[in-house]
Amino acid sequence: MAIKIYGVVRSRALRCLWMLEELGLPYEQVPIVPREGTRTPDFLKINPNGHVPVLQDGNLTLIESMAINLYLAMKYNKGLWPASVEDQARCAQWSFWGMMETEAHLLAVLRNRLLLPENERDEAKAKEAVQALQAPFRVINDFLAGKTSLLGGAFSVADLNVASVLNWASRGKVDVGAYPNLERWLGACTARPAFKAALAKK
Repeated sequence: MAIKIYGVVRSRALRCLWMLEELGLPYEQVPIVPREGTRTPDFLKINPNGHVPVLQDGNLTLIESMAINLYLAMKYNKGLWPASVEDQARCAQWSFWGMMETEAHLLAVLRNRLLLPENERDEAKAKEAVQALQAPFRVINDFLAGKTSLLGGAFSVADLNVASVLNWASRGKVDVGAYPNLERWLGACTARPAFKAALAKK
C-alpha cells in the first residue's frame, strides 16, 4: 500500500509533505481542509480528533505532525535521522521545543493577521504574541551561532520540524531580522528544493 497523507499545504500537513519530498518517497496526498473536511464521519473514522495531518503507511495510521516526521525519518532514513541516541534525543527535544515555545504564539499572529475574518482580527493580540516570541527567538539565535544546523552537522529532521513551525513567521509578517543566526538558518532550510516542492502541492 502506498503512503497516504491527509491534509493541505495551508495546515500542519506541510511539514509532513516536506519530509516526504526530502525522502523522495512516492505518496498520495488527500487534500483534506481543516474544519471543512475533518468533521465528516468518514474522516473521523481515520482520526477521531478531527485534525490533519494523518499518515497511513501500510497498516499504520499515525497522527500528530511531529510524530509523523520522526517516524518517517527513522523508517526511511536518508540522512535525516542521526545515528547516535544522543542526537536522536536532540531531534525530539527541538521538535517539542518548536511546538511548545513558538507554535501557539505564531498561530495567534496568523489568526489575527490572516486567518480570521477581518472584523474579528485583533492586532493587539498579534503584537502580544510577537513580543512573546522574542525570548524563544533569542534562544535559537544564540544556539545557532557558528552552526549551520541544530545538530551541528548535516540538515536533519530537527531542522525540518523546527523550520516548518518558524516559517509561519514570514506568513504572519513577523520580522526575524534582529536574529541573524535564526534568519540565516531559516532561509537555508526553506530554500531547499524539497520545501519548494511541498509548497507547490494543494
